Amino acid sequence: MIIAAATIKLYAPWVHSLKEKRMIVKSIIAKVRNKFNVSIAETDEQDKHQIIVFGIACVTNEAVLANGTLHKVIAFIEGNTDAEVLDIQREML
Repeated sequence: MIIAAATIKLYAPWVHSLKEKRMIVKSIIAKVRNKFNVSIAETDEQDKHQIIVFGIACVTNEAVLANGTLHKVIAFIEGNTDAEVLDIQREML
């Protein structure tokens, strides 16, 4: 069993309230869950308006498949938001 996890940190300078941030976060999470078979959640910086941190995980039996899936999810998030990507961390177990 291979577990692949990633953390992606985004910066959205136009967000000025937690309500605006929540709308962005919910939209991205819904789109990712509908398109990919992964777990995704906002994992850090919940009290900061302009920083969004997503944790993403998938479980599979092949490392290549897990890595490819994470790569596709990260590319999808980057392509579906105007937020700037600050950091991406990946881990395979």
